[in-house]
Amino acid sequence: MAQITASMVRELRERTGLGMMDCKKALVEVGGDLDQAIEHLRKVSGLKAAKKAERVAAQGVVLARVADDGSRGVLAEVNCETDFVAKDENFLAFAEQCLAAAFADPELDAAALLAGGLDDRRQKLIQKIGENVNLRRVEHFTAGAGGIVGDYVHGNRKIGVLVSLSGGGDESLARDVAMHVAAMNPLVVRGDDVPQEVLAKESEIYAAQARESGKPEAIIEKMITGRLRKFVAEVSLLQQPFVKNPDQSVGDLVRAAGADVTQILRYEAGEGMEKKQEDFAAEVAAQVKNT
Repeated sequence: MAQITASMVRELRERTGLGMMDCKKALVEVGGDLDQAIEHLRKVSGLKAAKKAERVAAQGVVLARVADDGSRGVLAEVNCETDFVAKDENFLAFAEQCLAAAFADPELDAAALLAGGLDDRRQKLIQKIGENVNLRRVEHFTAGAGGIVGDYVHGNRKIGVLVSLSGGGDESLARDVAMHVAAMNPLVVRGDDVPQEVLAKESEIYAAQARESGKPEAIIEKMITGRLRKFVAEVSLLQQPFVKNPDQSVGDLVRAAGADVTQILRYEAGEGMEKKQEDFAAEVAAQVKNT
């Protein structure tokens, strides 16, 4: 059974509005799966959980900070419910406070940072703006031997990236690689890093597609192998064509500087979270009806 952490309980509480013990029991009941826990709470708690669960903080911003000497960096995601509030100066000020606190103590995760005093500020902000707000996650990078950490945050602050280089390179190279990661969203740094379960799933899909062609099994196996090789190249950072110069791979770019990529991290605000779907036609119709 998956370990039920304090951060998992807190996130479920934020999404449902139910008590800590109810949330922990629900997570234990379903083996730690957040979505299943919400469904479980809907069954046992009725409309209270269902209505509160609509208030998912799936909008927000991603912020990054790197030490002046490039030795370390931090990436943080702070969420709210609507894109409108994501641009609010009070929300952005809280997000910057979260980033500063995370940068000051690399040992603390999001849950510990909130427990250390940020949660009081968060609660006051919720009261002020009337939306759910949450520090969802933070992660720290340190530079590889002789290397540097670089960051890139897209203009609208919806995507942020940290990159760690070793063996060489400078701030400009690290930023270029981070910008590429933001744009192309590679799954892994190098082909050998692709998880076996991902390869197995892709292989199954390619096999089903190939067999539709009616070709002999030996030909089908070659087709699968070729498609898997292409897939690995497409999702591996070092094999991707560099976004600023497609004639050069990212691997060639960093090797030319005597460097290597040791880690990449890409956050996109709200990724993996269920976003509330707005029916604007229905909203307008309702307003017309009430006028």
